[in-house]
Amino acid sequence: MVIRGVAAIDHARDGDLAFIAQSAYDEWLEKTPASAVLVRKDSPRGRCPAIIRVENPYLAFVRIARERFGIGEPRAQGIHPQAYIHPDARLGKGVSVGPFSVIDAGAVIGDGTIIGAQAYVGERCEIGRRCQIGNRVVLEHDVVLGNEVIIQAGSVVGSDGFGYVRDGERYYKIPHVGRVVLEDRVEIGANCTIDRGTFGDTRIGAGAKLDNLIHVAHNVEIGENTVIAAQTGISGSTKIGKNVTIAGQVGFVGHITVGDGATFGAQAGVTKSVPANTIVSGYPAKPHAQAKREEAALRRAPDMLKRLRRLEKYLEARDPNFAKAFDEEASRKA
Repeated sequence: MVIRGVAAIDHARDGDLAFIAQSAYDEWLEKTPASAVLVRKDSPRGRCPAIIRVENPYLAFVRIARERFGIGEPRAQGIHPQAYIHPDARLGKGVSVGPFSVIDAGAVIGDGTIIGAQAYVGERCEIGRRCQIGNRVVLEHDVVLGNEVIIQAGSVVGSDGFGYVRDGERYYKIPHVGRVVLEDRVEIGANCTIDRGTFGDTRIGAGAKLDNLIHVAHNVEIGENTVIAAQTGISGSTKIGKNVTIAGQVGFVGHITVGDGATFGAQAGVTKSVPANTIVSGYPAKPHAQAKREEAALRRAPDMLKRLRRLEKYLEARDPNFAKAFDEEASRKA
């Protein structure tokens, strides 16, 4: 048996390796033409010629796809003749720079890093080894990237924060002279904006993953292995702990703290600090169980209002002065 490629279980053909990570797809073991399938240890046998049982089929599939077939691995293209490299910039071994990209003075780029087309690497930026900088990415001055950082197309890292001082009717811009630091294995999705610190650093910890269209304001700190879904916005000086999970469109006010392991439901509006290992949702964000109870009560409100009106009519029929007496009693208690 020769494995010639990899494919999803519902698109696999003879000669392909596929995988099944969820029991809902086990039925494909009876009908897939794939030559081999990676499955969970408790998966049924099926008719596939080769069933390979592993702890994590998805992870095993991804590793084989990358390491054996090179899928998802960027390809080094060298320095394009239409790229501009400042004489004071230092590039490591095997660095690639795409067409119309600019590497400015004092930038240092580590071995094996790949920079796409029309990207800008500002003055004194430090980029580690084996990073991937997508097309049209902008790294403003003094941005620091660790090793194996990925920044997808169109993101801007190191822009000035939204900071002003008001004097009468005029706003004066606050200078932002801090840095942005992205530690090892951080991934930033497409079209994200990460502002530099005012005087200190904006920092994203090792292994953190940010989806597309996320805004991180000045002086924000995000802990290791935190995962943030699309369209989330984090206001200035907020500190988010390690291993936090943030769903899409969550909004954080500034100057609050989020503990390690917290989880946020989609569209949560976070207006105050959140303890570690807490699940919150809703607006304003509150413990998830409480938010569900309040939502359930709100759905019952129209029926409860109808019942209340029927009750009022019933009591008024028995005592025409009921409503007046009730209002007077409520006023006294108020």
